[in-house]
Amino acid sequence: MNILLDECVTKRLKPYLPNHEVITVTEKRWNGLKNSQLLEKAVEDNFDLLLTIDKNIMYQQKIDNYRIIVAVIDSPSSKIEVIKEFIPRFNEMLPSFEKGNIYIIS
Repeated sequence: MNILLDECVTKRLKPYLPNHEVITVTEKRWNGLKNSQLLEKAVEDNFDLLLTIDKNIMYQQKIDNYRIIVAVIDSPSSKIEVIKEFIPRFNEMLPSFEKGNIYIIS
């Protein structure tokens, strides 16, 4: 699966997703884009999933307008020590994900 890590998610999460192609917003040079622009670019570049900790995205965007999955890690912190703890649940939920939907990983 092609996963785009939002700029609020540390690149240090990449090793915890070894079965996927993971690219950061920074690597794509998409920093500072509004969520709608970011989602459009991600779809154009054939990303399957945007992984973020930005809980506001579900209120700001109508995700069913985009052919991408948005997974929101419900983390109280952006620190890798905290975020990595959500990866087992993410992997467990992943097979049920469908494009055009938002999923909360808690």
